[in-house]
Amino acid sequence: MLRKPIKHCRECGTAVVYRLPDDGDTKERAVCPECVTVHYENPLNVVGTVPYWGDRVLLCKRNIEPRWGKWTLPAGFMELGETTADGAARETVEEAGAEFELQELFSLVNVPVVGQVHLFYRAQLTSDQFNPGTETLEARLFAEDEIPWDEIAFQTVKQTLKRYFADRQRGQFSFHAIDLV
Repeated sequence: MLRKPIKHCRECGTAVVYRLPDDGDTKERAVCPECVTVHYENPLNVVGTVPYWGDRVLLCKRNIEPRWGKWTLPAGFMELGETTADGAARETVEEAGAEFELQELFSLVNVPVVGQVHLFYRAQLTSDQFNPGTETLEARLFAEDEIPWDEIAFQTVKQTLKRYFADRQRGQFSFHAIDLV
């Protein structure tokens, strides 16, 4: 079960209580007993890319926790005021220092246990030179048989990569909706 992070009302500062709101809602919410404001908690969006150069994909070795030293696709939390595509492009530049052409949405991965939705776009690299940011120890291209599968940081990345290479072998890319439960 997800932890309940809201402790105080954002409107008046009073300690909230978790209960069913009086408006007929069927889910327990953080409700302010003083001003009766209902605070909703929604999933966070993680956005990124599957950058590719020929038959290889670009992975980044993490220089931050969680999973320091493990490999991942360039991705991170979406910021307010940006689209999913804008966020995916920003994260790819920040983490990999890659030059690319953003393509279609490739995978949507629901991770309800941590309250996240991960969205990955395909991205055709326009250069094989990278200038990774501070969150990345190394950015490197891998062919499918070179992927360090046991060193992939997140299940969302592993599932996206498996589908990417299966689609590539088939010669046709599809959209993939995945539920990790």
